[in-house]
Amino acid sequence: MKTQVARLEKHWAQTALTARLGIEFPIIQGALGGFNTQRLSAAVSNFGGLGSFGAHGLAPEAIRTVISEIRALTAKPFAMNLWVSMEDDGARASDEAAFQRSLQPLLPHIKALGGSAPVYKPYKPIRFEDQMRVLLDEKIPVFSFICGIPPKEILDECRAQGIITIGTATTPDEAIAVEQAGVDIVSASGFEAGGHRGSFLRPAAESLIGTFSLVPQIADVVSIPVVAAGGIADARGVIAAFALGADGVQIGTAFLGAANGGANEFHRAALLNGQAGDTVLTKALTGRLARGIRNRLIDELDRKDAEILPYPLQRALVKNLTSLAETSAQPAFLQMWAGQSANLTRYADETAFLRHLVAEISGE
Repeated sequence: MKTQVARLEKHWAQTALTARLGIEFPIIQGALGGFNTQRLSAAVSNFGGLGSFGAHGLAPEAIRTVISEIRALTAKPFAMNLWVSMEDDGARASDEAAFQRSLQPLLPHIKALGGSAPVYKPYKPIRFEDQMRVLLDEKIPVFSFICGIPPKEILDECRAQGIITIGTATTPDEAIAVEQAGVDIVSASGFEAGGHRGSFLRPAAESLIGTFSLVPQIADVVSIPVVAAGGIADARGVIAAFALGADGVQIGTAFLGAANGGANEFHRAALLNGQAGDTVLTKALTGRLARGIRNRLIDELDRKDAEILPYPLQRALVKNLTSLAETSAQPAFLQMWAGQSANLTRYADETAFLRHLVAEISGE
């Protein structure tokens, strides 16, 4: 049954968000950390939206290379995304004994796929401050962030360089904190969103508000532009977000089907074929609460007797299995982030998706 889609006014794309960012359409591509490519981000920017690149897992020099490559593909604004909080309590104190305990439910599968038992290595952190230094040195157009608010000195330097800032809030209180810190734009991230929750004032499990409850509450308490994020995958979601007070939208999962993206073929196929099934919130894959496509790996690790290491140690540990699963064509053991609207993913070409989205919103 085809649902009639409401339309927005003729000038729907002219909002406080597009004016602030200097873009044509109030559409931000989710950062998709680890599942993105420079080509995808640049394509969204070239279309007139804001392409974003999630760089939280990259060393500083790798981030510099990514920025250079995006700039070679687009002259339009783009965002680099970082996590302010790079590790959880206990990450630096976690020892080999904890590593071995957490490895146990993974090890049989690693060996079954032809791998060897991973060897414990002491944790070597990547510092947010070092990553941020590169973004400042490179004078990127837009800096977006989750899991906290950067120190005042960093935000002051962004302002001095004309770098626009976008902070993530999962509750109204977080949105107020983002605005009070002097951030330019706030992304209202509902719990429908795929990937990691960006909560920072309270634990993520205590900050689970749906996008369409969160957006109007945030719009009522801040004066900066509000971006609706989470569960938005088509024109219906965009129109609803605008009706609730958003100045723009952020779309993530719908871009994961793109051939130019960084998702593997099994991840893309599950999305494009409408086979994403359940998406669930879990800490099992990385140590931080995140939403992904439910599979055997998540089910097994979510058992009460499975010990989960602090972020990012659990992330590094699980990668020993997921990398093997990808090369062995075993999607039951992959990490596949996706939001609750995963089965609305339709396009393997990001530009075709954006053209269709804008045309449908506009009633063309």
